[in-house]
Amino acid sequence: MSVWVDLQGQEPVVAQLRRAAQSPNPTHAWLITGPPGSGRSNAARAFAAALVCEREELAERGCGVCHACHTTLAGTNADVTFVATDKTTIAIDEARELVVKAQDRPSSSRWRVMIVGDADRMSERTTNVLLKAIEEPPPRTIWILCTPSPADVLVTIRSRCRAVSLRLPPVRDVAALLVRRDGIEPALALQAARAAQSHVGIARRLARDAGARERRDAIVRLPLTLRDVTSAVTAAGSLMELATAEATSSNDERDAAEKAELLRNLGAPETGTLPPALRAQIRALEEDQKRRAKRSVTDMLDRALTDLLSFYRDALVLQLAARPGPAVVVHEDNHGPVELVPVELVNEPLRAQLGEYAARSRPEATLARMAAVNDTRRRITTTNVAPLLALEAMAAGLL
Repeated sequence: MSVWVDLQGQEPVVAQLRRAAQSPNPTHAWLITGPPGSGRSNAARAFAAALVCEREELAERGCGVCHACHTTLAGTNADVTFVATDKTTIAIDEARELVVKAQDRPSSSRWRVMIVGDADRMSERTTNVLLKAIEEPPPRTIWILCTPSPADVLVTIRSRCRAVSLRLPPVRDVAALLVRRDGIEPALALQAARAAQSHVGIARRLARDAGARERRDAIVRLPLTLRDVTSAVTAAGSLMELATAEATSSNDERDAAEKAELLRNLGAPETGTLPPALRAQIRALEEDQKRRAKRSVTDMLDRALTDLLSFYRDALVLQLAARPGPAVVVHEDNHGPVELVPVELVNEPLRAQLGEYAARSRPEATLARMAAVNDTRRRITTTNVAPLLALEAMAAGLL
């Protein structure tokens, strides 16, 4: 099985990365960009696996069955370093450690591969630490940076990297991946992929967690409850609670597993009081988990607002469909006439309620509401605004 098998709907990118992995001298620095859910990290890992693959024949690299491919995809290959962060930013000390590690020769592979999964979460000062290492890496080191867009890294970094741009895969490709990889029932997989708007990770969670599906449904229905300022404040509070519940649900299991693993690695007793030295390490872990939880709530709020946007997006589609001419996506065919494909609703189960809502408003008003939601997303993710206050102000503006 090839290392590229999970990169659904990314055929041009797979072809580009496959050619590079099969080259005797691939480019030394890469910038993989794409919207959330497009599979940037998966593409980086697959590319790294192909680079260190044990196959001698260039055309066979990225086989997916050799030891190097398996360990790279599992995150345990000694010659592949993957750095991401659960915090707000990647610390400058972490960047310095990467630069030092990048100087090491590969222990058993052709290349040492350095992957920065959240390159957009580095400050300018931190990015400058990497600049020299990326500009003049050791002969056997390859850097792979992942960001949502090229503008998320300094132009000095961008100019030294070969760019690869991912797209969100088609809904049916995501559904097919869930069916094949996770054993999800096809109808549920398609429903989850559409609700997640092709975000593979979110689609997988929606397909496997009924509670996540219920929370998303409650978020999407919030505009139907807006009647006055009181209902707007209530809706904002509900949105905050739902996002917090989703973040807590996704973190609790991981936090417990991390704590259990740390205690096991430290040889801590199963019962009784922990020694002071062990208590200090547990406290450090819990502090890291608290910082991660704060970012997780911010990320979940952003996701909740994205789900909320899908309601207004569907309403806009129905409003435009009610005007002369169909609401369509235009596909140009070089060998024939233009094909008009009807636009599907993200929230198909709510079509009746969406239709009633769309009939009571105008497209211009819907666009203004979408702008208000996007402005709130920006404020929550890039400023120190109190999230609940920002949500209340937004909800009042959606009336």
